[in-house]
Amino acid sequence: MTTLSDFTETHLLGGAAPLSDFAGKVVLVVNVASHCGNTPQYEGLEALHERYGKDGLVVMGFPCNQFEGQEPGTAQEIADFCTGNFGVRFPMFGKIDVNGADADPLYRWLKRETPGSNDRDVEWNFAKFLVGRDGKPVKRFGDKFMPADIAPEIEKLL
Repeated sequence: MTTLSDFTETHLLGGAAPLSDFAGKVVLVVNVASHCGNTPQYEGLEALHERYGKDGLVVMGFPCNQFEGQEPGTAQEIADFCTGNFGVRFPMFGKIDVNGADADPLYRWLKRETPGSNDRDVEWNFAKFLVGRDGKPVKRFGDKFMPADIAPEIEKLL
């Protein structure tokens, strides 16, 4: 069976990022955007990273420009925005598509394998997928679900 460790992505500023580097961790995968009404969620995502990182949580940000062009920047612009405005220190990856024919394989897998997701499209920026230590998807959260509200689910997995 496929697990998170079977995927390789690209770091935001370049270079291969084998997700096997995060084996045994609880992972929160989020499609992000810099020019979205949900963009302040970066603060909550960073707070989760800081609070639970030492216990084994990894937050992963995947910039996506599919929703009304709300992530138009270059990789460097995205990196500067995230660190300068929200102090983001969790791993950020290269810009991807999350829906459609060009959807990243990781997102195709998450949408298909997360219980209750039923292979439906990601609705908007800041949708969240929680993956357990075994590398299998556990739960999907919509874009309006605040990062702090996911803490109890994260704690169960840590």
